[in-house]
Amino acid sequence: MTESSQADAVAKVLEGAVDLHCHSGPSPFPRRFDHVEAARDAQERLGMRAMVVKSHHHNTVMDVLAMAPRLRELSTEVYGGIALNSFVGGLNPHAVRMSLRMGGKVVWFPTMSSGRHIECHHEGDGFPTETVPLTCERIDIHGENGELRPEVFEILDVIAETGALLSGGHMYPQDIRALFEAAGDKGIRRLIVNHPNFVIGAEPEQCLDYVRMGAFIEHEVGMYDPEGHMHWDPKILLDWIEKVGPEHTVISSDLGQASNPKPVDAYLRVCGSLLDLGLPEKELRLMTCDNPAYLLGLE
Repeated sequence: MTESSQADAVAKVLEGAVDLHCHSGPSPFPRRFDHVEAARDAQERLGMRAMVVKSHHHNTVMDVLAMAPRLRELSTEVYGGIALNSFVGGLNPHAVRMSLRMGGKVVWFPTMSSGRHIECHHEGDGFPTETVPLTCERIDIHGENGELRPEVFEILDVIAETGALLSGGHMYPQDIRALFEAAGDKGIRRLIVNHPNFVIGAEPEQCLDYVRMGAFIEHEVGMYDPEGHMHWDPKILLDWIEKVGPEHTVISSDLGQASNPKPVDAYLRVCGSLLDLGLPEKELRLMTCDNPAYLLGLE
């Protein structure tokens, strides 16, 4: 089979995929393309059903609304959300209300502002650098008394009201667990852990604990693509899938950075490698199409 025909075969398996983690622009980080261009590429080459555009810096719902006239020309649906870093006021219930009540689908608890991220990403260690000078402060979900801050519960109320997807962000594993426990008490059932083996440092056993709380574990093709910055062995990803189970796993891209491959290219290469390693097509579709569609509340 030629490389082109193999890519076509993988694309057929991935038709209708949903990318929960696309880093298209605008952004203070250099981006490869804007949200419309990312969606057009996903539609034309993969028949992608939907994608969520993520920024560490701002509420992307406003991007999506501003680009609506261009997005309406596409069949791939594009959704936004908000990451609770210092750029939006941290644990800011007001910003969350606006994002979700205007159509947002995801709330990421602190990513760049989390203590864990700050520990892992000191300036110049490989994480992208903003194109404009910005300030970033640490945001913790626990107060000085060790209890979850009141704002956390207020934000969870809005997530419960709107049925949005709750992400643990880049926080410490124990903080994600505390957040998910509180979310469960509020009746929130759509939970996700992003790249547990990157930044967060959660082991498979901890992820199985999250799964018992109803969470899905997301892995990103951007980390396993040989053309990307990290190019980890796809066998590592397959091992995670086998330990946690495809029924609890989501595969997304985490791509859109100017110096990384396009999300579709990484999907084709990495998912092709998983199929070559023996992953059944049915399980691949579960992780790329069905599970993320459920988490977005798509019919």
